[in-house]
Amino acid sequence: MLEFFSSSVRIVNSERAAQECIEVAFPNGVTDNCLAIIFNATLGHRLDKVANAIRKIIPSIPVFGASGCGITGREGVGESMNELAIMAICSPQKDELVSAAVSEIYGHNSYEKGIELAQQLKKQSNGINVVYLICPGIDIDNILVLEAFRKTFGEDVTIFGGTSSDNMKGIHSYLYHDDAFSEHDAWAIGFADPTLKNITRATHGFTAYGEPMIVTKAEGNRIYELNGHGAWSEYLEKLAKPQDAACGDTIPIGALAEELTPELAKEYGNPHILRVITKHDGEVMYYPVTCSEGLKLWITSRDENLIFSEQKRSLEYLQSNIGNGKPAAVFQTDCLARGRFLFNRIVKDEIITMMHNALSVDNIIPPWLGNYGFGEYARLGGKNTYHNYSTALLVLYR
Repeated sequence: MLEFFSSSVRIVNSERAAQECIEVAFPNGVTDNCLAIIFNATLGHRLDKVANAIRKIIPSIPVFGASGCGITGREGVGESMNELAIMAICSPQKDELVSAAVSEIYGHNSYEKGIELAQQLKKQSNGINVVYLICPGIDIDNILVLEAFRKTFGEDVTIFGGTSSDNMKGIHSYLYHDDAFSEHDAWAIGFADPTLKNITRATHGFTAYGEPMIVTKAEGNRIYELNGHGAWSEYLEKLAKPQDAACGDTIPIGALAEELTPELAKEYGNPHILRVITKHDGEVMYYPVTCSEGLKLWITSRDENLIFSEQKRSLEYLQSNIGNGKPAAVFQTDCLARGRFLFNRIVKDEIITMMHNALSVDNIIPPWLGNYGFGEYARLGGKNTYHNYSTALLVLYR
C-alpha cells in the first residue's frame, strides 16, 4: 500500500534544502521502502544538484524533478528563487509504482513520444490507474500526448500533472530523471495501488471579452496567422502591447480562450478553456495544443470573485466525491500566472488555505506537492484534458 510524505522549504543552498526537506518529511527517519522522490524547485536550484543531494541521504532512490515559478505544499506557497518541495512515495510492494521517461519531445513528435512513454509504463504494470505526467513547458502539443496515453491505457486511467516552467520568461523549463537534466524530456510515474481511489478537478476564473480572433493559418501546434495577419503581431495588438514585447510580457495578461460545448461549460463553471503562449518565432506562435484553422480565440481578463467562487465549487465537488474517504496525498498543478504575477501574497494564502481546509482530516493536511508551471492535466467531461491558467488538484484517497 503506497504511503506519501511531503515537505517544502526556502533555503538558498540546494544540498541543505534537500536535507531539510527529507528531515521534515520523515521526522522519524527515512523508511526502508522508499520507492521514489518527486521534487519541484524554482530556478535558484539546479535540479541535478537537488537530486544528487537527495541521493546522498537515500542512495539509489529514483528521483524525478521539475522546474517552476513557485511551489505549494503543506507549508503553504513559496515563490522565491530558492523554493524546494518534495513528495516521497513508499511501499513494501515495489510493483505498486512504475516509472518511465523519454527524451527530445517537441510539438512535431508529441504523439510518437507520448506513445513511447505510455507503452514503457504499460509494459511494467497492468494495474496502473493513475499516471503523474510531467512534460516540457515550451513547444509541446499536449493534446497529442494525452491522446497517446488514451490510445495506450484507455480513458479510465487518470492522467494528472502538467508542464515545467521558468520564471515567466518563456525561455527555458527544466526536468530531471535518471541522472538526466534537460529541457525537452518528459517523465511519468504510474500508481498501481488497488486501494487508492482518485479524483481530479481544474478551474480558472477568467472571462472572455470582445470579438474573437480567427486562426486563418495553422499547422500542428503552430499558428501562422490570426485574422489574416501575422499571428504574433495580431496577438500583441489585441493585448495593446508594443511589437517588441516578449512572451514574458504577454503571459500574465495574454490568456487565450477557446469555447467549450454547453455540457463541458456547465461542468467547468466557465464557457471557455484557456491557452497560454510560451514561445514565438517571428510571427509564428507556438500553441500548447493542436490548433485548427477557423478556431476562434478570445482575449480574457481575470475575475477575482469568479476565481474564488469556482475554487469553492471545485473543492465542494472533490469533497462530495471523496465522501467518507481519507486523502492519502494531494498533487496540485497551477499555472504560474496564478502566482505572484496575478495575486498578492494575502490572496494566494487565502486560496491555498481554502484547499488545505477542504481536504484536511481532523485538521491534518495530507501530504501535498504543487508546482507553478505552464500548464495542467486534469479530467473534464470524463476525459483527460489539458488546461492553462487553472488550479488543478488530484486527490488520492482511500
